[in-house]
Amino acid sequence: TNGQIYWLEGRPQEAGRNVLCRYAPDDANKSERNGIDVSPSKESNARTRVHEYGGGAVIFGKDENEIFYSEFMSQRLCKLQDGTPITADCENCQFRYADGVLSEDGSTIYCIREDHANPNPKDVVNEVVAITVKDGSVEVLATGNDFYAHPRVSPDGTKLAYVTWNHPNMPWDATELRVSNINGDESSSSSTSDHELIAGGDGDTSIIQPTWHPDTGDLYYISDKSGYYNLYRSGYEPSILPMDYDFGGSAPGWSLGQQGYAFLPDDGRLAAQYSKDGNSVLLVADVSKSDAAATNVVEYGGEKDGLPMMFGGVVPGSNNDLYFIGGSPSTPSSVYKWNLESKAPATILACSSNLSFSDELISVPKQVEFPTTLGTAFGYYYAPKNGEYQCTTDKAPPLLVKAHGGPTACTGASFNAGIQYWTSRGYAVLDVDYGGSTGYGRDYRRRLRKSWGIVDIDDVCNGAQYLVKEGLADGNRLCIDGGSAGGYTTLGALAFRDVFKAGTSLYGIGDLTALAGDTHKFESRYLDGLVGQYPEEEAVYKKRSPIESVDTLSCPILLLQGVEDKVVPPNQAEMMHEALLKKGIPTCLKLYEGEQHGFRKAENIEDALDSELAFYGKVFGIEEIPGAVALKVDNMD
Repeated sequence: TNGQIYWLEGRPQEAGRNVLCRYAPDDANKSERNGIDVSPSKESNARTRVHEYGGGAVIFGKDENEIFYSEFMSQRLCKLQDGTPITADCENCQFRYADGVLSEDGSTIYCIREDHANPNPKDVVNEVVAITVKDGSVEVLATGNDFYAHPRVSPDGTKLAYVTWNHPNMPWDATELRVSNINGDESSSSSTSDHELIAGGDGDTSIIQPTWHPDTGDLYYISDKSGYYNLYRSGYEPSILPMDYDFGGSAPGWSLGQQGYAFLPDDGRLAAQYSKDGNSVLLVADVSKSDAAATNVVEYGGEKDGLPMMFGGVVPGSNNDLYFIGGSPSTPSSVYKWNLESKAPATILACSSNLSFSDELISVPKQVEFPTTLGTAFGYYYAPKNGEYQCTTDKAPPLLVKAHGGPTACTGASFNAGIQYWTSRGYAVLDVDYGGSTGYGRDYRRRLRKSWGIVDIDDVCNGAQYLVKEGLADGNRLCIDGGSAGGYTTLGALAFRDVFKAGTSLYGIGDLTALAGDTHKFESRYLDGLVGQYPEEEAVYKKRSPIESVDTLSCPILLLQGVEDKVVPPNQAEMMHEALLKKGIPTCLKLYEGEQHGFRKAENIEDALDSELAFYGKVFGIEEIPGAVALKVDNMD
């Protein structure tokens, strides 16, 4: 904004808070990442809890005087300049705000508001609101549906586009794109049903990420009606860029504020990113004609064009400069600057880590495709690698299979310290994009419909067995871990299959029936599509709940859980631990104070990894692990 570059930093060393930073390489107080903190205090935490997963916590105007953010502790919208709240103080963080934009004159914020006056998930109210910056007064602009996202104001300030959907759908299942008039007419209705339906509404199409073109005023959006998330323009029926690839980012819908494309300020061209064979591709096209498809389409990607292997969140600057977050298997997540005309190698403005590693230590993943129940599935294989040590056996290495969270999400090949931790210690890793993952089209994404706990488990097991057959993993030393939904896949693979010898569930789901009745609004009907309607199909829930199949469990399980988790409450881990204790299966439960869904504090992230390594060391009889932490395993020690 105003020629300045900003980014959010998640800081595990500072209790996991999110800090807004500005690029200032010449400032005497700059950090090692060439930025200065612009958050108003050392306690400020720019994070919203709308949908619990948040996103879109910062709102940018024309300069630093017009930047607002959601303060995590109070969930109030505050001015960045001095931290002054502009929304009312409410008991128990009743109102939460996210995914906002500022009007051209800086007087009004348009955003999502989530009302927790009654915290029961079915009673939480989501709406699109307009907030007057001067006095904090609120006007409801769209209401009546269960969820809203991505409110965006037209260039002339008279129309508001937004995405909305209702239970039991998730945003990747079926949504609507609607437009309302906001021209000051007091007769304008706030009822969503009265607003113009632009796209979606058939109960089977997902519409995401609407944006107005700043010059033509045309409304653009992403739809999966072709079978892939492609780009569309309102008023022009076919996709402007028909492709058998997904636009919109790696896991669209989970976080608010996501944007997978933008328009260049110099000439109005479209800039969009998609992934192809594990690599990011930048696509630039002319969209100046409102009644035609995109023209002069040019693609850029890889070293030949000076771009990193993986990138996303493209933000255009002036003079054909583009900014984005990117990385590679050996480069931690970084803020890059790249020029569309020169195509010189992208410059790293800020890197999330000042650590550097030799090529002898970094395991570069290989994308693998392997046979499974519904055809083929995908993953990334990391071989063990550490130039400072020598393997003393001809045996294939132990393998850690990773099941990502979501489950409607995906993994990637960017630098992951949590994976390199294992490969540098002699483990091979398979990071699986099981059926149901994003980035492979709608049909692949929908493989989990009514089949969660079947398809995903088949795929992680088949992936492990494929590597054993290829001689890349030791079949007697297979282990698996996963967080959240990946924790459920982990527990399910251990309960319903006989492939793995040990596993670790991080804030994972053991009891589907408990989750169906005890989670937050956003995901409270997610299981309708993944498993079935509850309680009508309670028998299916019980059949697929690992905690109901303790009799079939026979291998050691480590359970890691945040005490303040509202998505997967701690009682899930506690019930599983109790059941394992009663059966005499080696197990360990570690509860982390101050952690929610996913660990954010450095000491807990480190302890979780070290505990898992120590756990497998005991299970596989690996002695003298350098730096191993002490870990007491129930029913073993």
